[in-house]
Amino acid sequence: MIPIIGIVVVLGCIAGGYLMEKGNLLVLMQPAELLIIGGAALGTVLIGNPIYVLKGIGSGILQVFKGSRYTAGIYLDTLKFLNDFFNTARKEGLSSLEQDLDEPDKSALFKRHPNFYKDKEALHFFCDTMRTQMTGGVDPHDLDQLMETDLDILHRQGRLSASALTTVADSLPGLGIVAAVLGVVITMGSLGGPPEEIGHKVAAALVGTFLGILLCYGFLGPVAAHIKKHTDAEGDYFLCLRMGMLASMKGLAPMLSLEAARRAIPHHLRPTFQEMDKVCRKTTSESPAAQEAA
Repeated sequence: MIPIIGIVVVLGCIAGGYLMEKGNLLVLMQPAELLIIGGAALGTVLIGNPIYVLKGIGSGILQVFKGSRYTAGIYLDTLKFLNDFFNTARKEGLSSLEQDLDEPDKSALFKRHPNFYKDKEALHFFCDTMRTQMTGGVDPHDLDQLMETDLDILHRQGRLSASALTTVADSLPGLGIVAAVLGVVITMGSLGGPPEEIGHKVAAALVGTFLGILLCYGFLGPVAAHIKKHTDAEGDYFLCLRMGMLASMKGLAPMLSLEAARRAIPHHLRPTFQEMDKVCRKTTSESPAAQEAA
C-alpha cells in the first residue's frame, strides 16, 4: 500500500508542479519515446540476466507491493514452532523426530504451525540443519559454520534481482539520452518545416531525457532499494532460526534457546519476553504430549 502511495505522490507532485507553470500534459505523452526507453531497458535485462534472476525480479517487484511477510506475527509464530519442536525433542529425544524432519509434508508437528510450514526455504533450512545434528558427532561450532555458509549463499542469491534492477535503473538516464538524440536527428531533418512542427519534435526529444531520469530515480531505483530491504529482512528471519537452533545444539533449555532466537529479531518486530512466554506456554499446554499427560 505504501509503495502505491509513493508512486501517486511522485506523479502527483511532478504533474502538479508542471501544471502550476502552465505546462501542457499532452506534450509529455510521447509513446515513441517511451517505447524506445522501455524496450531498450527490457532488452538490457534480458541480455544481462539468466532466467532465474528474471523470475526473481518479477517476484521481487510483486513483493514490494504485497509488503514484507516478516511481520511481528510471523516471528511470534516461529517462536511458537521452535518451542514446540525443542520441547518435543527434549522430552522424546531428537531421534523421535527423524520422520518429521525427513518428511515434513506428512508431519503433524510441522502442520500445527502453517505459517512456518508454508515457507519452504525456511523449512528446508531448519530440517537440513537438524537432520545433520541428528547424525551425531558434529560440533555445534561446525554446524554453525554450515548454517552461516548456507545463509550467505541465500542472501547473495536474494540480492541478485535487486542488483540487476539497479543496473537497469542506472542505464535509464543514458537510454533517455539515446531517445533524445534520435529526436534531435528527426528534428534536424525537419529544419525547413513550420516552426510549430520543429518545436513539437524538440519537445518530444526532451521528453525522452525526462522519462529516462524519472523512471530511474522515481521508480526503478526505489523499487530496487525496497527489494534489497526485503532481502535483508529475510536474512534477519533466518538469523533468528539460526540462533535458536545453535542454542539448542549447545544443550540449552528450550526457553533459553527461544530467548537466543528472540534476541536476534529486529527491535521493531521483536516481541517482549512476556509475550513470548505467554504464547509458548499456551502452545506447550496444547501440544499432544501435554494433553496425553493430562
